[in-house]
This record gives sequence, structure tokens and C-alpha cells, in this order.
Amino acid sequence: MRIAVMGSGGVGGYFGGRLAHGGADVSFVARGKHLAAMRADGLRIDGPEPIHVKRVNATDDPKEIGVADLVLLCVKL
Repeated sequence: MRIAVMGSGGVGGYFGGRLAHGGADVSFVARGKHLAAMRADGLRIDGPEPIHVKRVNATDDPKEIGVADLVLLCVKL
């Protein structure tokens, strides 16, 4: 199953990161400094059970992801 996460901040980063850490095929859509950080250092989730996914597929262009079976749309509003 291919999963795309639109909005890779707190909510999208958390759920997408947990899925990626578990072995799912996850692609993240992000922008700006957040995208640059994900490309450089992967995705890091701090908390009671910290997670670091060292390599993630991250882009600012959803077309690069292609067809996804599931899309998580995680926005602030």
C-alpha cells in the first residue's frame, strides 16, 4: 500500500512517521525549511518513544509521488 501524507507537520509527521517506521511505503509532501530538514536528516519524532526514520521520500510536488492507495490530509484547520 502506498501512502501519501499531505501536510507533514505535527499530525502528518507523527502518523506518517509511525507508519514509515513500521515499514509502510510513505511519501511526504512538505515545503520550505521543513522539506529541507526531512531531506537532510529524515523524520524525527520526540516523545516517550522517540522515532527517527533516517530516510524518507519527501517532496513539494505531489505529482512526484504518483498514485497513492491512501492519502492523509493533515492541515491545521
